[in-house]
Amino acid sequence: MKPHFEKMELIPAIVQDYKTKQVLMLAYVNEESYNYMLENKETCFYSRSRQKLWHKGEESGHFQKIKNMYLDCDSDTLLIQVEQTGAACHTGEYSCFFNEVIKNAENEIDNQIIENVYNMIIERAINPKDGSYTNYLLEKGIDKICKKIGEEASETIISAKNADKEELIGEISDLAYHILVLMYEKNITVEDIKSKLTERHKVEGNKKEENKKGDY
Repeated sequence: MKPHFEKMELIPAIVQDYKTKQVLMLAYVNEESYNYMLENKETCFYSRSRQKLWHKGEESGHFQKIKNMYLDCDSDTLLIQVEQTGAACHTGEYSCFFNEVIKNAENEIDNQIIENVYNMIIERAINPKDGSYTNYLLEKGIDKICKKIGEEASETIISAKNADKEELIGEISDLAYHILVLMYEKNITVEDIKSKLTERHKVEGNKKEENKKGDY
């Protein structure tokens, strides 16, 4: 099955982060760009403003490696799930959809905040920013990053002995950020950690079934 290019010269393509399922952008595809994607497994669109093919990332370096691609029921819209390098949006935002129109007060917590912070670290590495603390850590390297993790871990322990919950939350957040920087430095993704925790959780679940006792 392929898109109905005989009916529509251009069809819309929704691009989605394959890990977080966050919608990154909307672009348009013609038959030539569609065939390019099938062959090269990277996104390629037709730029209506420039009137030519647009291999995403060819200028910015923010390539999109295709993991899955789906056609809708009418074969006139694509859903492309990608591994995003850097930011999808030309503004530097990870997703093009960052202008909030209706705010759901019940969903103010960003459920993808860990992934978003990690993606911000990737973006800083690709496009350094003056005065960026993340760039400072990356430039100093592994010794500095590990030193900061040690400091933040100590501060977390000290804060845990006190009664100020908000202070402890802040220290844990600082520690989590520095661990994410370490993960990037050592080429470890959030998905790698989730996979390991899932693996361990399944093992513990099987043990519990076998022994009727024990826990993670």
